[in-house]
Amino acid sequence: MELLIVAATEGELLPLASPAGQNGSNSTIHTEKLITGVGAAAVAYALTKHLQANTYNLILQVGVAGSFTEKLQLGDLVFIANEQYGDLGAQDHDNYLSLFELGLIQADAFPYSGGRLVNPVPHPLIRLPHVAGLTVNTVSGNGPSIQMRKEKFGADTESMEGAAFHEVCLREHVPFAQVRAISNYVIPRDKSQWKMKDAIVNLNNWLQNFIELCGQQPI
Repeated sequence: MELLIVAATEGELLPLASPAGQNGSNSTIHTEKLITGVGAAAVAYALTKHLQANTYNLILQVGVAGSFTEKLQLGDLVFIANEQYGDLGAQDHDNYLSLFELGLIQADAFPYSGGRLVNPVPHPLIRLPHVAGLTVNTVSGNGPSIQMRKEKFGADTESMEGAAFHEVCLREHVPFAQVRAISNYVIPRDKSQWKMKDAIVNLNNWLQNFIELCGQQPI
């Protein structure tokens, strides 16, 4: 199995999840990592360029995310089943209009399904809660923007890269999955309440276990 692990920053991958430390004598899985940089443009460029010269059985994006709902606990791990862009559109006075509402893209035109970038085939070894993700260039940090995004998109989590990752993988027709650890709630910005370290540790513990499970599968 050829596995590519994608993360926006080095800080989201601890040494225990380093691909170099996972292969050893395990001949059934080969892992590589790709650090894309932060944001949708960075991941779209880095991943597309990387895929021009490499092929994989699975591309796994991992990272932290904020949660719009307190049904998720800080440190929880989730599988992002679908993604939306949260600020790719136009402001119409006090309203926000998506590209679909503007008529620039059809909601069911490839790679979209109902206006979302949906993972069509969840990986059977990823047994995590399925949630909806929202990708933004500027993370929510004040009351009005948080309320608007909650009402407009109905998403569970917020990140800065997920939708671009989904879009590239869908367009390139490669199996993919996005797993996030909840580091904070999406509330008016207060970093004192964030649990970034706990989220990253939980994420990497899960990642190590996932790689080991994949290595036990027949080629």
